[in-house]
Amino acid sequence: MQKPHAVSRNRVQKPLFRAEQPSSVRRNPSRHARKRENLPRADLRNRYQRRIQRVIQAERMHSAAAQRHIEYHSRHGQAAQQRQRDQKRRTWLRAGVQLFFFVSMPDAFVAGFSGVKQIFLHIGAGEVLTADSFTLSLLGLCGFTLLFDRFFCGYACAFGSLGDAVWALSGLIQKKLFHRKKQLRLPERAVLLGQKVKYLLLAWLVALYVTRQEKLLTGANPWEVFSRLTALRLPPEGFGVGIGLLVLILLGMAVQPRFFCQFLCPMGAVFALLPVLPFARLHRQSDGCIPGCNACKQQCPVCLKLEETSLRSGECIACEACAGTCPKQNIHRWDTALCKHQWLPVLGKALLFFLLGCWLGFCRFI
Repeated sequence: MQKPHAVSRNRVQKPLFRAEQPSSVRRNPSRHARKRENLPRADLRNRYQRRIQRVIQAERMHSAAAQRHIEYHSRHGQAAQQRQRDQKRRTWLRAGVQLFFFVSMPDAFVAGFSGVKQIFLHIGAGEVLTADSFTLSLLGLCGFTLLFDRFFCGYACAFGSLGDAVWALSGLIQKKLFHRKKQLRLPERAVLLGQKVKYLLLAWLVALYVTRQEKLLTGANPWEVFSRLTALRLPPEGFGVGIGLLVLILLGMAVQPRFFCQFLCPMGAVFALLPVLPFARLHRQSDGCIPGCNACKQQCPVCLKLEETSLRSGECIACEACAGTCPKQNIHRWDTALCKHQWLPVLGKALLFFLLGCWLGFCRFI
């Protein structure tokens, strides 16, 4: 047999289990444990009951906070759903009004700009201004804009309605065929620079009319081509440049909302320069806005954030897309603030413009 290993005399073998350790080797109990051992049974029971009550109270507070959290998100979810429903109603209402004016008054834009042409032709020739039908059309459109902002641009202009239709069709194609979540559009800086082009174009056209050089524009006018197409007539020979420009404008409408209205519309430049009555514009209560929201600017087709002192406020086309997307409902106008139903001011202004168009001879059926 093998001999067991010798154990050193100076080395004490520690026991394997704590229960086998002597009391001198065991760890001293903690201060709280000593207190619990010395407390009476009734005091321990009271302490445990108080602890249980604190746990129950904390659970109740947690459940109440969770209930308030659920109610808060429920209210905000219902508000968000209501805003989405209102925005859909607003979109369909605007589309219906645009379709009505596109069918009944497609030549209103051409008649208004023909008034600009007639005025500056008379000025260039040194003749006395006459109140012909084109001049009255221009004055009627400008007067309506003074009273109701650019309602004509947002709801009644056939060229603008065509731009909205092309933009919506482009978004549908990009979503279904190319699976793009965000629709392709021009960067904001390019939009802000492009909006100045229409003022240069208006100045150039005015210079041509004053100097009696309007013959240079024969066959190169895209809105005359559009006017003939809406009248179900093909443009005559010599309008190849105008047809080409119209095709390029349609392509631009597919990559930027209201491409023609923002960049190339001379009547848009005229309306943007007009002083509009203060109560007729949309106003934003910036005090109640969410910091860093910019929902109105992202939804606006002309990249406009409503400010009281903004020099670009004339670029607003009164489409009211910002009013429908604002989460705080901070964007108002006098008619939207007075009327509970959002469709009533729109239909009221549409009726007034229809009566004005009938008197000026815009309506195709009268």
